[in-house]
Amino acid sequence: MKAVFITGGKQYYVSEGDEIYVEKLDTQDGEKIDFTEVLAVGEKTGTPYVDGAKVVCEVVKTGKRKKIIVFKFKAKKKYRRKQGHRQPYTKLIVKKIVG
Repeated sequence: MKAVFITGGKQYYVSEGDEIYVEKLDTQDGEKIDFTEVLAVGEKTGTPYVDGAKVVCEVVKTGKRKKIIVFKFKAKKKYRRKQGHRQPYTKLIVKKIVG
């Protein structure tokens, strides 16, 4: 069974057993999380959400992604700025889709 749910302002299309990376959540490793903002389950769609549907996930780990470099430059003006950024994430495993 497949489902579409929302977390962190993004939509994720998942099936049971998938590993996904989402925006950082305030949880501990090993906890279970229920996402109730489900847009679609199988062939069923809701307006805006499917009633009684949820996606159950388990938190595997929380960390930071690889560093990216942000470099700003303006020609002929002696303007250069270099900045690094590491985006925090939470890795989830989809355990069950109820709907």
